[in-house]
Amino acid sequence: MAVRRRQRRAAGWGRALLPALLLCLWCRAAAERLRYSIAEELGRGSLVGPLARDLGLSADELPARKLQVASAGKKQLKYFSVNEENGNLYVNERLDREEMCGESASCSVSFEVLVHNPLNVFHVEVSIEDVNDNSPAFSKDALELEIGEWTLPGARFPLEMARDSDVGRNSLLTYQLTSNPSFSLAMKERPGGKKQPELVLEKELDREKQSSFELVLTAVDSGDPSRSGTVQVRVNVTDANDNPPVFSKVVYEARVAENPPPGSLVLRVRATDADAGSNGRVFYSFGNVPEAVRVLFSVDSESGEIRTAGPLDFEEKPTYIFGLEAMDGGGLTDHCEVQIDITDENDNAPEITVLSLSSPVPEDAPVGTVVAVLNVNDPDSGENGQVSCELSGEAPLSIVASSGGSYKVVTASALDREEASEHRVTVVARDRGRPALRSSTELVLEVLDVNDNAPVFEEAAYSAYVAENNAAGALVVRVQARDADAGANGRVSYWLAGGSAGAAGAAALVSVEARSGALYAQRSLDYEQCREFAVAVRAQDGGSPARSSTATVRVFVLDRNDNAPRVLWPAAAGGAAPAAAAAAFEVVPRSAEAGYLVAKVVAVDADAGRNAWLSYELVQASEPALFRVGLHSGEVRTTRAVSERDAAKQRLVAVVKDHGQPALSATATLHVVLAESLQEALPELSERAAGAEAPAGELQFYLVLALALLSALLVLSVALAVLARLRRAGPPAVLRCLGAQRFSVAGAAFPADFCEGTLPYSYNLCVAAPARAVPEAAWPPPPVPILSAEELLGGDSCEKPSPNSSSAVAEEPPADPDAPQVCKTRLLFFPDPLLSA
Repeated sequence: MAVRRRQRRAAGWGRALLPALLLCLWCRAAAERLRYSIAEELGRGSLVGPLARDLGLSADELPARKLQVASAGKKQLKYFSVNEENGNLYVNERLDREEMCGESASCSVSFEVLVHNPLNVFHVEVSIEDVNDNSPAFSKDALELEIGEWTLPGARFPLEMARDSDVGRNSLLTYQLTSNPSFSLAMKERPGGKKQPELVLEKELDREKQSSFELVLTAVDSGDPSRSGTVQVRVNVTDANDNPPVFSKVVYEARVAENPPPGSLVLRVRATDADAGSNGRVFYSFGNVPEAVRVLFSVDSESGEIRTAGPLDFEEKPTYIFGLEAMDGGGLTDHCEVQIDITDENDNAPEITVLSLSSPVPEDAPVGTVVAVLNVNDPDSGENGQVSCELSGEAPLSIVASSGGSYKVVTASALDREEASEHRVTVVARDRGRPALRSSTELVLEVLDVNDNAPVFEEAAYSAYVAENNAAGALVVRVQARDADAGANGRVSYWLAGGSAGAAGAAALVSVEARSGALYAQRSLDYEQCREFAVAVRAQDGGSPARSSTATVRVFVLDRNDNAPRVLWPAAAGGAAPAAAAAAFEVVPRSAEAGYLVAKVVAVDADAGRNAWLSYELVQASEPALFRVGLHSGEVRTTRAVSERDAAKQRLVAVVKDHGQPALSATATLHVVLAESLQEALPELSERAAGAEAPAGELQFYLVLALALLSALLVLSVALAVLARLRRAGPPAVLRCLGAQRFSVAGAAFPADFCEGTLPYSYNLCVAAPARAVPEAAWPPPPVPILSAEELLGGDSCEKPSPNSSSAVAEEPPADPDAPQVCKTRLLFFPDPLLSA
């Protein structure tokens, strides 16, 4: 059930403890990878595999080894769990492959398993196999197709492809179409192995016989068992324009009185068309008629009504004969003749006819655009028939006279819908009769909005402040942009456009709500990892083409006191090796005065600002009055001179606090030994080390034993060398040291840097003192010249002081065999393994 591949690696390292003694420690780390494969949609508690058995762990070992799942991601932790009793790996919650991996060909979950005592890490990978749990689906419930009846057989019409969320064979689709003699189904190969269904016309269509078809398209996947989805296909057969319109009469006749009211119905013509749809829709218009007829009469293009457009004057023309044209949507026409007889009556004032009105007009229309065409006619003759027109009202429009009594209303300046959404003007026509007659008409011009304004943010740059450790989904800031356009052109939506972390990186930190512009945190922010970041938010309107603008949002993460101070020195004993822990001490000479620097507590805080300001305080000490710690520096100094009454071993505990609210702290423990020399401090260190762990005590025992053996060998070698040299030089100077005036001056002299990792050892050498006439029976003996440590250390053998020179050759025998001898002390220093460690 499980496929396991193990890879073992070993690494070793050594650490030098002594120049003469090398101790090598080898550690081994093993890394193994286990692979399991399960099907998706398994229920909670389903077995994945015998994890403990595959790792080579028996049931008896499980309680002590503490087998557990560990991973850097929280998602992996919630998917699987390990049973503590049998060590088997189980499914912790339902796994949906499509939700976890989408359309990826492979899907797996990787995590780590920890085994304690000893600690080891194993990598586990669980492959999620796809099952056919999704049916093919279409985006629409029905597909609408319009096919003209003139379409030739063999024509293909692409249909929508279904989508299956599964992968592999479970997502391979085939299509089926309900049987119909007029249509068949064909497949077109697409990249990636997918097939595009196409509807194929098998024979000609006749709308008059059948105007529509109802078909069912079925998509079937290749799973076992297979799943399917259906969509209805409606085919509407559009008509061919094979029938022209036909008037009901060839000639229409009518009679009307002179000076009828404008718009009076004169007659109604009618034409019919056997076609359907737009091909059967008839529009009426004038044929090739004189302009005068157009001025006096008008025809409704849809109803076929002929109305008076101006006053009819019998004196001017008693009869009007003109033709009309009927045209269907396909362009076929028919013609008829209209004869109108005018009965005699008096005429009236001029008449204004709006021939064309372009309303609404786009606001980006150039200056001079014609928005309306007017016709003004006065049927009178002479001056009574002369007409002038003008516009009344404030609007960016002007009227321009045209030939034949027509006028054009044009734009005089640029239009701006944001300033005025419509303009109302009055067209006034006056004749020159006495009294003058006038007529007027109002034009309402609506201004159509175009997307000429981009969204504008209230602020070009936003700043937001978010405290770290915030909850996921917390509101960060709300941006707002306004668009002066209307409708879809003014509808603003918001998107992330990138920033310092990039569009993909920003999306991992914040998200923006498309409608409201609210930015929400995607996850909890950590000041120590990310102190600030910037994202670009794009506001885009719904126009075509869309316009957009961008604003920068800079998010500052505010620090919280969530990190306690960490002590770097002295290091905690629990986190160091035994040898290092045993050497964590400071030696203070008993001659130290007040203010002597003992050590410095070094600590850091990962926070910032006041949360990282550290203060130091001594909370525990064997001699509280002997030491003090700097409040801000962390320096441990003596408050008074060290006295002989003070205990040799001192233990100091300092607390390090930050200035956060609430404050966090850490403690540092410092061991101090009061001794003038390291030899004096060794017994104290040995006693302190005795309380350490058994491995550390055993190691120190062998180190001391080795050091003692080396010292003994060295002392013996030096003694033998000295005796050999004295023997070659003459009578042994050692014997002369036994005389009445022979004495030895020996003192402990240690270099100032004895704490740098060396231990002193001494042996005595005797040299002759200057010749003096001193009675042998004199007591006490005469004082011996005091030699400095440099002089004592500089000699290689017993020397006789000379009054004329500061040094003598060591190999020459003494001039006076009875002269007093001066014994010098030779100091040898050996590396201290404790200090070097």
